[in-house]
Amino acid sequence: TVMTAQTVAETGDLLITTPIDFAALRSSGLPVIIDFGADSCIPCKEMAPVLADLNASLKGKAIIRFVDVWKYRDLANGVPLQVIPTQVLFDSKGKPFTPPESLDIEFNMYSLKDSGEHVFTTHEGGLDKSQMLSILAAMGLH
Repeated sequence: TVMTAQTVAETGDLLITTPIDFAALRSSGLPVIIDFGADSCIPCKEMAPVLADLNASLKGKAIIRFVDVWKYRDLANGVPLQVIPTQVLFDSKGKPFTPPESLDIEFNMYSLKDSGEHVFTTHEGGLDKSQMLSILAAMGLH
C-alpha cells in the first residue's frame, strides 16, 4: 500500500516499512526528514531517541521518519546512500533542502545530470536534537 500525504502526516509512525511516496511527503506542506539507518549502527542508535522525540513532539508540524535499510533495503532504492545514517531532507515547500551557510552543517546536494534539477539533499552521519531543530527551522518549521 502506498501512503498519501494525508495518511503520512496523520499516522505519523516513525518507522517506514512500505515504499516511500516522496511526492506525497513533499506535497504535505511540512518539512521532511527521513533518516536511513539501521537498528544496529552506533550513530543510528544515538539518533533513535532524538528521532522518536521529534516525531512525537512535532506531529502535524514536521514529518520525521526512519527507514531500517538493513531490514528494508528496497525502500532506499533511488536514494543516494553511501553511509548510514543518512538523512534525506525536503523543505516545507516540498523542495530538496537548500541549507543556509549559517547552519554550519555539511550537506550533499544531488542534481540530475541532464537537466541539472536539484533532486536530493542529504546529510551523512548522526545529528543531535539541536542540529535537527536548526535544520527544521531553516526548512520552514512553524
